[in-house]
Amino acid sequence: MNRLQEQYKNEIAPALLKELGLKNVMQIPKISKVVVNIGVGEALDNPKALDAAVNDLTIITGQKPVVIAAKKAISNFKLREGRQIGVKVTLRGEKMWAFLDRLINVALPRVRDFRGISADSFDGRGNYTLGLTEQLIFPEIQYDKIDKVRGMEISIVTTAENDDHARQLLSKFGMPFRKGN
Repeated sequence: MNRLQEQYKNEIAPALLKELGLKNVMQIPKISKVVVNIGVGEALDNPKALDAAVNDLTIITGQKPVVIAAKKAISNFKLREGRQIGVKVTLRGEKMWAFLDRLINVALPRVRDFRGISADSFDGRGNYTLGLTEQLIFPEIQYDKIDKVRGMEISIVTTAENDDHARQLLSKFGMPFRKGN
């Protein structure tokens, strides 16, 4: 069992039950999955860029990503329906806990001029999305082996009923939310 998973079971869940005034242990919010995706817009001109993004995401998450195709055609972006434009990984279980542990304790502190992450990026249903500007903050990525610096989105899906419950859950895990604004 991962350290974060153990911490949730032994410390965080009982504390949330008391703090949120919940009557049933099944109401305690928990993290159900983490989705990591990279949009590769340059894949329209350079198909090899997609392979590099797949490689980076495989190294970071330890799981092979799925290539995502465009759902709609957008003429302004010269995009046709069905063209491959991104990669994503859905993490659950042990891999999810290991990834979250590395994200919170290793990767985020490595961001240059880091002052915390926005506490406003919740979607209204208790899910949190975090945008990163470069994949180099993960220690598994070697600077010499990448072709281009890419950003990514990390969506943390919770069972929380609202944003406040989800914010408390993630804060207990040590998510470094920005103080003030």
